[in-house]
Amino acid sequence: MGDEASRHILVVEDDPNTAEMLTSYFTSLGYKVSHAAWGQDALEMALEALPDLVVLDIHLPDIDGYEVCMRLRSQRRTERTPIVFLTERRDRMDRLTGLELGAVDYITKPFDVQELRYRVRNILLRSNVDTLLHPVTGLPTSVLIEEQMDRVAHDDGLSLIGLRLRDMTSFSDAYGFVTHDDVLRAVVLILKNTAAEVVSRDPFVGQLDNYEFLIVIPAAQRYIVMGRLHQRLSEAISFFYPHRDWESGKRSDGSPLPRIKFEINSLSADEIAHEGGLASLQKDLFTKRADA
Repeated sequence: MGDEASRHILVVEDDPNTAEMLTSYFTSLGYKVSHAAWGQDALEMALEALPDLVVLDIHLPDIDGYEVCMRLRSQRRTERTPIVFLTERRDRMDRLTGLELGAVDYITKPFDVQELRYRVRNILLRSNVDTLLHPVTGLPTSVLIEEQMDRVAHDDGLSLIGLRLRDMTSFSDAYGFVTHDDVLRAVVLILKNTAAEVVSRDPFVGQLDNYEFLIVIPAAQRYIVMGRLHQRLSEAISFFYPHRDWESGKRSDGSPLPRIKFEINSLSADEIAHEGGLASLQKDLFTKRADA
């Protein structure tokens, strides 16, 4: 039950007997289970308390499961939530429709509840791996960064370089989340390419949160890398904006240009504090501001 405990499953099923059976069964396995009988209720519940997985019936009293799936996929908060369709429909086209909309599995009624359990478990195990990577950039996060902290702390030949982007929320409000995400991916490419110039093997590049990044670099090269990063980011920022906006210093509606800024700092092995984990690392990297 250790792999299953504390994971949140949202069961969307209007048949009371099936809903009760699934809720009781998964609860007995240690999962946290929520239930919705209507599609609209399921959408609201998923946004209020993000589930780790949705078991979704296609036949619902208001909107059908396909519509629920599409709306979940259209929301940034739920776009990566695994969805398992549960339905009486056995037609191949129905199954393909569900998979095309982004469902990870499609189970027809009547079903073997043990089989459903193992499918759910395997999906959640796969999603556990995905949560170690940032959903936009694919960079390592959390546990993988802590492993690198320990590595650097015990090797005087290594250091950490931290990059923080600032005013990205204002930029996203002005130009949209698609452009915002493109900026994050472009910054990651700059980080990787710059680090690769001085590291013979693939350099470690991680993401502390949406706008804070770090790379592991040879201590002797850290100031060279910091200088190159500063130069390349300074040159790249103008390309993230429409040319006319950048040249005029304001948006087409006359509002001020939300300028992206950045900070670059570094920590040596003896400056890394183990107490406090990632929170301590973020504080140590970004309390001393570098020129941006």
